[in-house]
Amino acid sequence: MTRLARIAGAALVFAALSLLGTVARAQDVDLLLVLASDVSRSVDTRKFELQRQGYAAALSNRRVVEAIQSGPHGKIAICFVEWSGATSLKLVIDWTIVSDAASARKIGDQMLELPRSFADRTSISAGLEFSFAQLERSPYKAARRTIDVSGDGTNNSGRDIASVRDEVTAKGVTVNGLVILSASPNVYDRRFPPTFGPIFPSCSPWLNTRT
Repeated sequence: MTRLARIAGAALVFAALSLLGTVARAQDVDLLLVLASDVSRSVDTRKFELQRQGYAAALSNRRVVEAIQSGPHGKIAICFVEWSGATSLKLVIDWTIVSDAASARKIGDQMLELPRSFADRTSISAGLEFSFAQLERSPYKAARRTIDVSGDGTNNSGRDIASVRDEVTAKGVTVNGLVILSASPNVYDRRFPPTFGPIFPSCSPWLNTRT
């Protein structure tokens, strides 16, 4: 995993945590965070590992852990989902409390160990809808709810992505996009340029340095 991958992953998670100090409502946790990872056909082994390793590295980052502990409750809840086609959606890690370095490292280790779920078409919209459903069913409560979605392609399956994004954000959910950029684009990268930039204003690059 490259240094850029670690930095980008940490930056996205840190962005989701950056306003914890302003939350004053008495809730179970300070933040509900869904990490939604693209496992469509265009995501090769290196891109798949980039996402898994990037999120794991971000969660073990000292600044991220400090941000988690800085909130009124000193803890957040995270779940991890993988998405591909409109019906290829999986909850990989259910809601888990993260409150310190040990609990952050534990969920990161799970991400590194669990097998890949799918390799289907690309439905960012279905991934967003599925992620929102996880927020709605969470056993924890928080004043802030965020979905961090990573991926590399264009929405080519399921509903219109802009409509779904608008529906989700209208319900008070922050959606962050993390696009995987390829140093050497494969056939999918050339045919389906990433949707993420125009759809998610808070979009950050995650460089896939393929040799």
